[in-house]
Amino acid sequence: MAAFALLTLLGAVAAAGLSYANARNLLLADAQDGFMNPLVEEVRDYTPRVAVPPTQQDLDEMATYLRSSSVVVYQGMRSQAGPDLEFVPAELREALKTSRTVQWQRRTDRADPYVVVGIPLLQPSGAPTGVEVWAYSSLGGPSRAIDSFAKAAWLGVALVLPLALGLALLTAQGVLRPVRRLGAAARALGAGRLDTRVDDRGSDELAELARTFNKAAEQLEASQAASRRFVADVSHELRTPLTAMNAVTGVLDEDAASLPEDTALAARLVSAETRKLTRLVNDLMEISRFDEGRNVLELDEWDIGTAVTDSLAARGWTSSVETSLPAGMMGRVDRRRLDVIVANLVGNALKHGGAPVRVSVRPGEIEVADSGPGIPAEALPHIFDRFYKADTARSRSEGSGLGLAIAWENARLHGGTIEAADGPSGGAVFTLRLPW
Repeated sequence: MAAFALLTLLGAVAAAGLSYANARNLLLADAQDGFMNPLVEEVRDYTPRVAVPPTQQDLDEMATYLRSSSVVVYQGMRSQAGPDLEFVPAELREALKTSRTVQWQRRTDRADPYVVVGIPLLQPSGAPTGVEVWAYSSLGGPSRAIDSFAKAAWLGVALVLPLALGLALLTAQGVLRPVRRLGAAARALGAGRLDTRVDDRGSDELAELARTFNKAAEQLEASQAASRRFVADVSHELRTPLTAMNAVTGVLDEDAASLPEDTALAARLVSAETRKLTRLVNDLMEISRFDEGRNVLELDEWDIGTAVTDSLAARGWTSSVETSLPAGMMGRVDRRRLDVIVANLVGNALKHGGAPVRVSVRPGEIEVADSGPGIPAEALPHIFDRFYKADTARSRSEGSGLGLAIAWENARLHGGTIEAADGPSGGAVFTLRLPW
């Protein structure tokens, strides 16, 4: 825009300057010719009547004949009528003494510019007679017209600049608008919204770039859909054998006390790993249902404090968690999904935070806080990502890395959010906000 405006301004200034110079020369030349040409004709017409050398009466009669305000001079004599010769520059008078042509000069040494004209009277042979006619005419009128033209020209330049800026902005917007749309689409694609597309109409380079972007997005979406189908299919296929394995490991757990020590240890290890694998498969299937859009809400009116109390009691966490659960705070939620959110948030705080863990219910939100080391700054942006574990040393822990992601998906399904932050006095704070 700056370059466009600068070029337009330079062009406007150049055009205005040339127009001013041409108009000035034309106006001054027209005014000067309009004064000089009739005077020269009058002098030529009257010249045959003048005796050489002329008398004072000859000079006075010629000055009277000339329509313009002129003074007729011969050596030391001058006509009684006519302006003072002080307006004639000395060098111009000297030049006219030997000249056979009209001498003139524009002057600006007075309030208004003027033109001085000297006309020699010539003999039939062309030799100077010594008689001179001097006259001057003000150029104030043309000068004021030139000044008005100059003001109009500069006003035009001043008006051109905002017009140029407007045109530059309009042009820039026409170019930048699709670029901004592509940028927004790229950010959306980077955030995981693989169904993002941009308008690719046209045949210019930006339209070709938009088509390339759409093709890449389609390929990514197809690749992700294939990956999700694979995960869903594998998880589904694993459920049947895992069901049988859980039944067998349940029997082994019951009989472990009667088995030899090494056999009992192996049985308990197999049982624990089977339960971990079962949780992972169940979490994967839950995530797959979110990806496929098959999860639906079953909303009903519930006492939120009672719902949280029931979630804690069902997992034996009542004595391990401090609560602030006012009664009578009603909300329209899916009770099962709210239970999943609370279980994941509180379970995460108990496993990876520090005692005491506190659960508070306030209008529109549930807060879970612990007294542990908090969440590393570099982990905060990824805390709800799938399979993300802030502590790499916990990569082999019981958690699947999907608990917080599932909680976040359930909150999103309700039209709410979960925010993670460090508490003011240490520890991590997870805040669930739902539109109840």
